[in-house]
Amino acid sequence: MKKSKQTKAAYVISFAVLLLILAAGCSDTGGNKASSTAADGTAAQEKIKVNVAINGSLNALVILKNKGWLEEEFKALNAEVVWSEFSNGPPILESLSAKRVDLSLLGDGATISGASAGLPFQVIALLSKGAKFNAVLVPPDSPIQSVKDLKGKKVGLAKGTTAHVYLLKVLAKYGLSIDDVQLINLQPDDGAAAFASGQLDAWGTWDPHITNLTKTNKARTIAWDEDNILAPSSLIGRTEFLNEHPEVVTAFLKSYKRAIDWMNANQDETAKIFANRVKIPQDIMKSLVANLSFTVSGYTAEVLQAQQQSADQLLEHGFIKKKLDFQSVVNNEWIEKVVK
Repeated sequence: MKKSKQTKAAYVISFAVLLLILAAGCSDTGGNKASSTAADGTAAQEKIKVNVAINGSLNALVILKNKGWLEEEFKALNAEVVWSEFSNGPPILESLSAKRVDLSLLGDGATISGASAGLPFQVIALLSKGAKFNAVLVPPDSPIQSVKDLKGKKVGLAKGTTAHVYLLKVLAKYGLSIDDVQLINLQPDDGAAAFASGQLDAWGTWDPHITNLTKTNKARTIAWDEDNILAPSSLIGRTEFLNEHPEVVTAFLKSYKRAIDWMNANQDETAKIFANRVKIPQDIMKSLVANLSFTVSGYTAEVLQAQQQSADQLLEHGFIKKKLDFQSVVNNEWIEKVVK
């Protein structure tokens, strides 16, 4: 009887040890690397997790995900794409701070506010000068005929985004300031709903909303094609990731350039992919795509100056707290390896 109890105890202890070993083997290593074990029991090469955030609906990251080209490019590097999606830039900055975003794109507002706050990222490429990226919309029957008529009116937009920076600039051009309007902070979907229901006098937004609403006579623009008001967009990379995985970053940029070239050569199919994504008519999307210029390059002196002016204006109005030398966060060397 005594021997039987000792045997049972031994079995219990052995089983407990086995469970601990199994649990340890299944634990997550965290960070950007995931370890695995080969069939012969030896440690396999650690897989690199690459957190790529899609910002918005009309850009090359959407095409990359649709075509699977990034996964294809990363295979040789033992890297794995982890996709996430956001409607605008400020939430991406939060995820980047938490190391849940390694590579993404940002409009000028989020790029400037994130850089001013000292967030750990570099600008690794210019995507667009953004000459006609933003607009201020009003209902088609609105008595508002120009930007000057916005004084005292309710204007909705997402604070900290490119639409916010654009409104600051366009108001200044017409002798007004942000204090002259009733600014209402609304995320894009909420802004669309508020504008459609008549709760706003005007709405600061970007495409596809601009083209979709104006083409269907549900809105008209009072500011859009404004001379010398640029809204540059940028590819960004989390600094630690850039330093640790330069070969992955180069592969990412090659894939991005591939998507850009494909979009310019296949506008109809690009429009179809975008239209299905945002649920608007394909003929309207074709018109939108035809007016876009899909590019990727290094930053030029003209665009650096535009970004610096925006940073200075955001500081003046208290939307950023620290003066920013925008050029200090730009590193053209990354894209120059890919685009000759």
